Amino acid sequence: MRHSLLSVLLLTGLVSTPAAAQTTMAHPATHDLVIASGEGVVKRAPDQVFVTVAAEARSRQPNAAQGQNARVATAIRSRLETFALAADAVRTMSIEMQPEFDWADGKQTLRGYLATNVIEIRLDDVTKVGEVLDAVIAAGATRITGVRFTLKDLPRHQQEALTLASAAALARARAMAEGVSRAVDRVVRLEESGSVEGPRPPMPMMRAMAAQADVPVTPVTAGDVEVRVTVTLHASLR
Repeated sequence: MRHSLLSVLLLTGLVSTPAAAQTTMAHPATHDLVIASGEGVVKRAPDQVFVTVAAEARSRQPNAAQGQNARVATAIRSRLETFALAADAVRTMSIEMQPEFDWADGKQTLRGYLATNVIEIRLDDVTKVGEVLDAVIAAGATRITGVRFTLKDLPRHQQEALTLASAAALARARAMAEGVSRAVDRVVRLEESGSVEGPRPPMPMMRAMAAQADVPVTPVTAGDVEVRVTVTLHASLR
């Protein structure tokens, strides 16, 4: 009987010890947090621009369409040489060949083939954009698919915006803490998101029409490039 009672007591102790440990760990220490966001915006005049143009040619035979397209693309590149661009400033983005069909009475008939050559041009002098647009159109480009203004040293401007956003987020966190008679102890987490927005150039059709009219140089006005960064800050309070 004595041995049985001792066994029960020992068994009870073995069972209750883990339960006590679980009860202690179920209440970990917690810290009050404040979460605030700040935005940093840097605006700079663009010092670089990328122009994307396309040369297109149609023919009943694919090799004829490709040959016509190659001649136009070569003429565009020759005209660009007059601007003394850097060796890596002109690159081919895509070369495509696709059939075109006519539909009649529910049936399709092969009309011919469309050959397309898309070229990207990088300009480090944004004042030359209008001249380049006129030159490539005169050389035979059929479409201007994009004009994108940007900054050569974009990472540096992004870091500047990031610094401004972080400072703004910390200032907001401190103001929020002071409003409830608390103070920021330390930053425990930072998250950032950002975007780069350039000025919107005129529509491609408008540029082509201006080049075909009796206008010396197609006017293109570049606005500011806007680098925008948002930082979300998590800080503990004391």
